[in-house]
Amino acid sequence: MTRDFASATFGSTGVRVRRLGLSATYWPGKKTIYKGLDNGVNLFFLFGFDRQMVTSLRDILKTNRQDYVVVTGAYNYIWGYQNLRKTLEKRLRQLHTDYIDAFLFLGVTKQKQFPERARDEMVRFREEGKVRTIGVSTHDRAFAGQAARDGILDTIMMRYNAAHRGAETEIFPNLAAHNPAVISYTATRWRYLLRRPKRWPKEGRIPTAPECYRFVLSNPNVDVCLTAPSNLRQFEENLTALEQGPLTEDDMAFMRQFGDAVHDMKKWFM
Repeated sequence: MTRDFASATFGSTGVRVRRLGLSATYWPGKKTIYKGLDNGVNLFFLFGFDRQMVTSLRDILKTNRQDYVVVTGAYNYIWGYQNLRKTLEKRLRQLHTDYIDAFLFLGVTKQKQFPERARDEMVRFREEGKVRTIGVSTHDRAFAGQAARDGILDTIMMRYNAAHRGAETEIFPNLAAHNPAVISYTATRWRYLLRRPKRWPKEGRIPTAPECYRFVLSNPNVDVCLTAPSNLRQFEENLTALEQGPLTEDDMAFMRQFGDAVHDMKKWFM
């Protein structure tokens, strides 16, 4: 894949994308979505209930559809198998589009939650031209690494930040053979990387949100890092990460040290 700090080619689609993608999960307002558009953001992630994103994309996709990458999917229900085709068709209707760029099986915490029949059905969607790439969103790094090595998925969406760096050894070394698109999320580790952890010096430095995004984007294996701001101000701050460029070696060392301190807090949902 061809990439620089601010842009990359998204997987097999051939579409150039800004490396900061936008999710409206926290309802940041339509002004935020169009602010992203004005700043070259052209990869958008949405759930079906993200009404702000859905209604905005309906208008955005009316022209130059080929310039945008829409990422969505069907959520993994561990207590029952979801109707993937029904979900896909609903997204197509919601967005008034003929295809989805990346259709993912979301929320896979263990490999067994992504059954073969799910992959087979998603492959059919791709063959029908209703999706351009298929993939998963997963916390199971071993599974993601194996999927990348075996080339069974076009897109891998996974957690990566200064506190969760396991992808550096379990996923990224396996990308070269098939070059799947890589989307990362939770660069701020649900904002815990913006807070002082226990036993961190009171006078010690605390990362900024742009530093968290720059940490992720400094890794060339990540095609796109998602940001999910709550408002326009947060989004404008996050956008500055693209302008500031890669972290220096000293800043990278600081982020890793701070990330270790945050990781040691061991929150139950992590």
